[in-house]
Amino acid sequence: MTHYGTLRVWAALLTFVGVIAMLAAGIGAIVWAFEVDGFWRTIGVLLIGLPVSILLATLPIALAQALRAIADVGDTVSAR
Repeated sequence: MTHYGTLRVWAALLTFVGVIAMLAAGIGAIVWAFEVDGFWRTIGVLLIGLPVSILLATLPIALAQALRAIADVGDTVSAR
C-alpha cells in the first residue's frame, strides 16, 4: 500500500490539465496563424509562436512526472 496516493492523484490531474492545455495551445496557434496578415507573419506564428506555446503547455505534464517520481522514490524508500 502506498502512502503517496495524494501525489499520484495530483500527478494524474496535472497530466490531464497539460493535455488539455496542449490541445488548446495548438488550436489557438493555428487560429492565430489564420488571423495574422502576411506570409511572413504567418510563418513567424507557426515557427516561433506554436513551439513556444506548446512548450509552455507541457509544463504541467513535466510537473506531474516529477510528482510521480517523488511518489515512486517514497514508496521505494519506505519499503526498505
